[in-house]
Amino acid sequence: MARQNDSAVTEFVLQGLTDNPELQLPLFLLFLGIYGITVVGNVGMIFLITFSSNLHAPMYFFLSNLSAIDLFYSSVITPKLMENFVWEQNVISYPGCMTQLFFFCFFATAECYMLTAMAYDRYVAICSPLLYNVTMSPKVCSVLVTGVYIMASIGAVPYTISMIMLLFCEDNVIHHYFCDIFPLLKLSCSITYINELLVVLVGGFSVLATIMAIIISYAFILCNILQIPSAEGKSKAFSTCGSHLTAFGVSYGFIIFMYFKPSSSSNMTQEKVASVFYTTVIPMLNPLIYSLRNKEVRNVLSKAIGVRYGPLQGSN
Repeated sequence: MARQNDSAVTEFVLQGLTDNPELQLPLFLLFLGIYGITVVGNVGMIFLITFSSNLHAPMYFFLSNLSAIDLFYSSVITPKLMENFVWEQNVISYPGCMTQLFFFCFFATAECYMLTAMAYDRYVAICSPLLYNVTMSPKVCSVLVTGVYIMASIGAVPYTISMIMLLFCEDNVIHHYFCDIFPLLKLSCSITYINELLVVLVGGFSVLATIMAIIISYAFILCNILQIPSAEGKSKAFSTCGSHLTAFGVSYGFIIFMYFKPSSSSNMTQEKVASVFYTTVIPMLNPLIYSLRNKEVRNVLSKAIGVRYGPLQGSN
């Protein structure tokens, strides 16, 4: 491997989603709308949780952090994606590309571990409700969230450092709309065995460890719920997990499809479409999932809208 300052490439050209000029404006407007909803939804969720005393609970503390992750995650990717529809050639500098790669890996990994922390919170709430306030104390919640960001750093740093150590020669066109791992590896004229091994080891550990932790948590939750005698009690217990399960299924479905499918089935168009979902659509969906499926969030949102617009409606 060679160090970055030996590399002949000082900037990369992002190919984008499509070269069809007729799709540039519609796609720009589409992703502008998606990004707008993402920002409003996640910032709104953070504000609701911060300023509403009804949402000062561990579950919503984790949710506010998930919203922050989604907000920054989308902001790392989507603005640069929209540039592809405006400029004839979307150029990103070498340092800018490595920075985007780091934060992409950081926030993607953080989302996995944050969903795991939220699963643990649901496990304690349903399986040990009498000890919930003690077990999920503010100190414990802070430690869990700190651990999430530490694990995200551990996941992102090796990818970035190993990528910086590669040599990039003449070809600088990334056949993607952002600096993703595999499109960059295809451009390198160095041996990329270590980088590919890191994807399997570091990425595989993060995905499999968090999936197993979430599945085990929900296995205990399911066993506990089945012991509840009343149908109403079971329904109430299931309803507290519905939003998290939906977010978990959507997020991990696309991650597994992208990074753990057979190489023989690789198709750049499919990869780009799947990437759009987990880098732009999922950060938009998460606040919608939690606001539409969570009764407490809906109630707080309704009250906030009522306080803002109620007097105006009453005066008409």
